[in-house]
Amino acid sequence: MAEERTFSIIKPDATRRNLTGQINAMLEDAGLRIVAQKRIRMTTGQAEEFYGVHRERPFFNDLVAFMTSGPVVVQVLEGEDAVAANRKVMGATNPAEADEGTIRKRFAESIEANSVHGSDSRENAAIEIAYFFSGTEIVG
Repeated sequence: MAEERTFSIIKPDATRRNLTGQINAMLEDAGLRIVAQKRIRMTTGQAEEFYGVHRERPFFNDLVAFMTSGPVVVQVLEGEDAVAANRKVMGATNPAEADEGTIRKRFAESIEANSVHGSDSRENAAIEIAYFFSGTEIVG
């Protein structure tokens, strides 16, 4: 296993309920370090570009509307096997299928409003990190 970085978003449903600190604690308890973090309001253009891979899917417009409905917290996480570690602590996309003790089991309101996003691979993590952060904003 190698030390790596991954990308995370605390979604609008979670920021609206002031869950950022609790989610951060769960990430840190899972062995991840937050090496960059900022609270932003995603623009429609940013959300459309970021989720562009889903453009042809029927849920695309709803996803963009949801992700721009309130502030989000974008983060760079670092740790041993960070992509897998983050995905494990996030839990399944569908909170009904998420394991006990995961972020989505504990906090998600629905499949869409599932509190967090996380990169699914090291390659996508690098792309997603670069989309929101410059190298100088990441302090390891």
